[in-house]
Amino acid sequence: MARFAFIDHSGKEFIFEITDDAKIAAARNILSGKEQAQVHVMGRIVKRSASYNPGWSFHLDPTTITFFTMAIEVCDASAIYVEDHLDEACGAFLPGCHWCPWSSRLTREVQ
Repeated sequence: MARFAFIDHSGKEFIFEITDDAKIAAARNILSGKEQAQVHVMGRIVKRSASYNPGWSFHLDPTTITFFTMAIEVCDASAIYVEDHLDEACGAFLPGCHWCPWSSRLTREVQ
């Protein structure tokens, strides 16, 4: 298990957890610059806070984390927008609870 942080165009940090070793390696490759295409974070939101992600009322399911180059528009939103519209998420907004912030950029591994 490892935790990483990203920021989106809002500049606010969002921390997520990864449990899959291959995806942990992928995140580390993004941070090192070795991976330059599939660099944005995608996952399924869970509508409750996580102790490792302070300041947010939701987190990403660690088992659903993937990285992408491009994704469909319907899953794109900033972390602040998701927070502000969490009661609408998983319906017409973010169908299936899939969130793929296009402007997400990994910034660090959280120790």
